[in-house]
Amino acid sequence: MPWDRDQIAARAARELPHDSVVNLGIGIPTLISNHLRPEQNILLHSENGLLGMGPFPLDEEVDAQIVNAGKQTVTVVAGGSTFDSALSFAMIRGGHVDAAVLGAMQVSERGDLANWMVPGKKVAGIGGAMDLATGARKVIAVMQHRDRKGRSKLVDACTLPLTAMRCVDLVITDLGVLRVDRVGDRGFSLVELAPGVTEAELVAATGAEVRVGA
Repeated sequence: MPWDRDQIAARAARELPHDSVVNLGIGIPTLISNHLRPEQNILLHSENGLLGMGPFPLDEEVDAQIVNAGKQTVTVVAGGSTFDSALSFAMIRGGHVDAAVLGAMQVSERGDLANWMVPGKKVAGIGGAMDLATGARKVIAVMQHRDRKGRSKLVDACTLPLTAMRCVDLVITDLGVLRVDRVGDRGFSLVELAPGVTEAELVAATGAEVRVGA
């Protein structure tokens, strides 16, 4: 069976480097905080000004003043700190965020990312995604492989407005894990299939060439 949202998040957690600072975007990425292992020693960063974000709180732990960038209540680990958004974005733009895990509406075979404009919906703004996509040392996109109309979200070229160009390193969907080779526009390479998903199924669901066994 394809991975569900929580399983996608759990698989993404395995890709995060030990002893690193990681930013989690809204949607599926927020679930990653519940799958981090203590030995990974990861500090979670939130662009609204929090370093050391912990798992989602239990009912008795909720503090309405401690929220992530998606306005969800979160916890703070021992030694965590808060600061203003100017310092938070200075960390991102200065290359001090080791990895960012972002949701996506489309990812192209060149690693272009489109994740801020939902077709037919009112858009409040691009938020911090543009800074994270270009400032983080590693960018992982997590998403469903197809949209609600059954169209592939992994494409040869994005048709939605871009967040950033040539920024995505790895894509994790409900069907599997694909690496993006941004050197020479070589496209997607299959890394791993979700349990029960065949290579043929993943290739057929992808709107760009996928190299298998690369």
